[in-house]
Amino acid sequence: MVSSVVAGTVSDVTAATRKKATASQLLAAAVGAVPGGASRPGQEQMAAAIERAVKEREHLLVQAGTGTGKSLAYLTPALLVDGPVVVSTATLALQNQLVEHDLPRLADAVEPVLGRRPTFAVLKGRHHYLCVAKLEHADEEGPTDTLFDDAPPKATQWLGEAGKLGKQIIRVRQWAEKTTTGDRDELDPGVDETAWRQVSMPARDCVGAGRCPYGAECFAEASRVRAREADIVVTNHSLLAVDMLAERNIVPPHKLLIVDEAHELADRVSSAAQAELTPEAVERASKRARPLISPAAAESLAEAADSLTVGLGDIPAGRLTTGLPPLLHQAVLLIDSATRAALDAIGDVKNDDPDPVRKQQAKAILDDISTTAQRLLEESEFDVAWVEKSDLGNGRRALVVAPLSVAGTLATNLYDERTVVATSATLTLGGRFDTVARSLGLPTAAPVPAARAAAAPPVSGDGWSSLDVGSPFDYPRQGILYVASHLPRPAASGLPDAAGEELIKLVTALGGRTLGLFSSRRAATQAAELLRARTDLPVLLQGEESLPILVRKFREQRESCLFGVMSLWQGVDVPGDACQLVVIDRLPFPRPDEPLAAARAAAVDAGGGSGFAAVSVPIAAVRLAQGVGRLIRSTGDKGVVAVLDSRLETARGYGAFLRQSLPPFWYTTRPEVALGALERLAKS
Repeated sequence: MVSSVVAGTVSDVTAATRKKATASQLLAAAVGAVPGGASRPGQEQMAAAIERAVKEREHLLVQAGTGTGKSLAYLTPALLVDGPVVVSTATLALQNQLVEHDLPRLADAVEPVLGRRPTFAVLKGRHHYLCVAKLEHADEEGPTDTLFDDAPPKATQWLGEAGKLGKQIIRVRQWAEKTTTGDRDELDPGVDETAWRQVSMPARDCVGAGRCPYGAECFAEASRVRAREADIVVTNHSLLAVDMLAERNIVPPHKLLIVDEAHELADRVSSAAQAELTPEAVERASKRARPLISPAAAESLAEAADSLTVGLGDIPAGRLTTGLPPLLHQAVLLIDSATRAALDAIGDVKNDDPDPVRKQQAKAILDDISTTAQRLLEESEFDVAWVEKSDLGNGRRALVVAPLSVAGTLATNLYDERTVVATSATLTLGGRFDTVARSLGLPTAAPVPAARAAAAPPVSGDGWSSLDVGSPFDYPRQGILYVASHLPRPAASGLPDAAGEELIKLVTALGGRTLGLFSSRRAATQAAELLRARTDLPVLLQGEESLPILVRKFREQRESCLFGVMSLWQGVDVPGDACQLVVIDRLPFPRPDEPLAAARAAAVDAGGGSGFAAVSVPIAAVRLAQGVGRLIRSTGDKGVVAVLDSRLETARGYGAFLRQSLPPFWYTTRPEVALGALERLAKS
């Protein structure tokens, strides 16, 4: 289940010897090893608080603003804990940053203090590893295994791409003879998803090392063993969520869990607990099960898939608020009946089965479909169901079900038998930790209305405490938050004419160097077209090239602008004068057609509260804080954040709450002030 990148050797040093060092000593050594490194009060405060939380077995929420150096702040006290410490990050990219850069440098720096070299590993899902059993049959399965994938390639691709697929499989076979880890990230050049599916095994399809004829050669199992021996194991929120839902049998036992970018965790758990039915998945189940069941049973599965296609045909995308429509209900009943019959016919996977791997694959997909069908038929008040239809032109349709809330799941599975430290640059909303704490399943007092939250102090709860270590940046001197309060309240989707004119004035005053964060693809496209028509500035638009290429060009071309949607709000790090203006077209409230947000808001309304205040406003606050945070990325950065949505100034109650959730920039609603600042930056 894991991949391991281990630094140094396993030490025989006792726990007593290890604890002679302190977190402050380790942090000082780590900072001193960085060229130009200097101590940061917030970093020191955070490390000491984590050391204390572990000692007192108390959960801790830490808000650490950009530039704090929170990675070292949590890694150094982690080295004082017996046994593995698990660090969970929001993305695989951040995983790699820790394992390839931060941890090796830290291990070098603290070895003289600890008297040994710390070890570390990265923990990934099983599908990230080469499966020897699957590789043996890759040629047999060929492209037909992917014809029924949930996002199938066009059939015509197989005629022209079969040769390409075969060459990629050959390259994987050659790599398999040399690799010691089987980790996909070590395959260079890489292969596409179609090829990798032929040689990797999802966890649900795996029969386990004991039953697999290639169990002794399993890369995933070997790396899992190495991870259990490491001091620090780095994983990601998606795998952590799966681990919690799988009774915590994936991640090695540990006493301390550090959740970085913790504001993302609840959404990742929701995604892990989400399930769906698609006609393609049922057809794929029928194909895999066909050699193991009767023709009549296989035909029943095919008919169930057809029934689901018909049921999804005329139903518009969106939340199902009154249960399953009759045609869909009948289709799900047929799917449940057909999958149960197929599972009974296949029976248990036994050690003497001629092909236990393929038998397990068939059972796994059938069991997933059956469980999802039964969940949909139950129509639980704690679940939300909706129809999803792709707007990418591939015709994909799905019936989806997800939990209304995961706070209970987190309360039950996240905190037991371990200390949890949750950290992020955006953990307080309206100046308080309450909202994020509740979303993470921590006990809190009664919710504080948004209108009063900004004036209330941060709180702690039963068994947990909170800490805001601030940021080393001087936000009032480095940046301006300008709200265009004179603009009309935004109404229709897209970019209003008045907002477009304001955008032109701001961008031309600076001469480019602008990151535009838009609420919709339509608005981003309109903004790009407007600037291209009215200026000579280079405008980069998300979707026209890959995101890494666009960001690289934005960094390198001083006068360029980069416009895009939600993935840019969190994923762009451009320090220096390449980005001195961040423009946000409107407050990022969830769309009315976002099923989970709409269902959660409706549930609050039904209970006598305000769904808008309890659900929509916190979502907007986190998104807005992430977007605004793109401006100041280093101590030398200067610039302006311009919000073209007057509600941030004029809305009573939530306007102040949202502003309180942002870094403390110098605030103005006067356009001449913002334009003057940008003109001065243009000349500097």
